[in-house]
Amino acid sequence: MSTILKPGAGLLYMKVGMHAQESLEDIVERKLLEIKRNGIATWGYGGSSCHPRTMVQPFAERYATAQRPIHLVMESMKSKHDHPPVRATHWSTDKQTWDKIPDGIDALGSKFALIIGDLHVESFELSLDQTRVALGPKEGRQGSLYIKGQCDKACLEFAPDAPPPNVDRKQVKSIGLVAALVAPYAVFLR
Repeated sequence: MSTILKPGAGLLYMKVGMHAQESLEDIVERKLLEIKRNGIATWGYGGSSCHPRTMVQPFAERYATAQRPIHLVMESMKSKHDHPPVRATHWSTDKQTWDKIPDGIDALGSKFALIIGDLHVESFELSLDQTRVALGPKEGRQGSLYIKGQCDKACLEFAPDAPPPNVDRKQVKSIGLVAALVAPYAVFLR
């Protein structure tokens, strides 16, 4: 079991794979180099379930206020995201003020990005039955009931003592990558 899985731990769960014509292995290699050179990297994504302003930033700020880390936990999947890589040049925390993305940091093919300060391979099983949605309209709902169908990411809290859901199948995810989120946690890209 991972050392990050402690009661109340903040986890941003996400499925990851090929993106913008780049393999997951190449993305990881590039992000590790960005962190080594700049101290941070972006991890691009899309979709509204982890909207930067309404979900990720408040979630991460709650943990930062309590001086607790928040981790991006990633499950590898087969992906066909072979859209041409469009490089973002600016980022914003609020879509009002835009800043140039620092040299040496690439954000490709996404409308949002998480800001990570660490990235490493770490393999462990995460039972979504032992998580709950940390905020938003589904707050408190068990992760295994939330992550299904098209939903491939969520802001979760690790709750190892959660009662089992009233369903027949468990959702255990094989996590292969972990990253620490750092301020400003999530940004809009253009």
